Amino acid sequence: LIVTGTCYISYLIRERQEVLLQNGKLVAENIQNQYQALKNQLNPHMLFNSLNTLQSLVRENPEKAQDYIRELSRVLRYTLQENDTHTVTLREEMSFVDAYIFLMKMRYEDNLHFKIEIDERMMEYCLPPLSIQTLVENAIKHNQVSEEAPLFIRVYSDGDKLVVENNCKPLTPNSSTHHIGLRNIKERYQLTGAPAPEIYQDEHIYRVTLSTL
Repeated sequence: LIVTGTCYISYLIRERQEVLLQNGKLVAENIQNQYQALKNQLNPHMLFNSLNTLQSLVRENPEKAQDYIRELSRVLRYTLQENDTHTVTLREEMSFVDAYIFLMKMRYEDNLHFKIEIDERMMEYCLPPLSIQTLVENAIKHNQVSEEAPLFIRVYSDGDKLVVENNCKPLTPNSSTHHIGLRNIKERYQLTGAPAPEIYQDEHIYRVTLSTL
């Protein structure tokens, strides 16, 4: 009886360990699938806008179009790359943001202004990829960008956090920046277990503060 009981207990322990292992795999696969779905939401929109700009440049300034294609390839390579850990270093993210800013500056010229002030010590900190770029894209998408209403975007560090801030010049009085891009960032932060982005808005400023990992 003792031998039989011991064997049965060992069997139950092995069965429980197997169930826990399988459940862990299912959870990991589910998180990976959720993350990839969220990541894929952003790529088509960015590609569509970039190709529209490129089409105009090819007609108006073929020489600038070549520079645009070079930087666009950097942007697309980054957005399409696989990332098993769901995070990138701030250095990698900002290298990508620099390429994206190049594309936007070529499109909007002196009507769009950027100021980057990030503490060098933070460059090896991590965050979900495309976080900063998505906020920059949102600022451009939902605000006026013209000679009469230039847009100013500032990306800076505040302690161990990152802040993306822009002046508010909404396209329409009721326009809002709380769309797919921001929801996407919130959900990807939730998957990492990091604190959610903090949002502040008044009639003059729109600001999003991101935690680093």
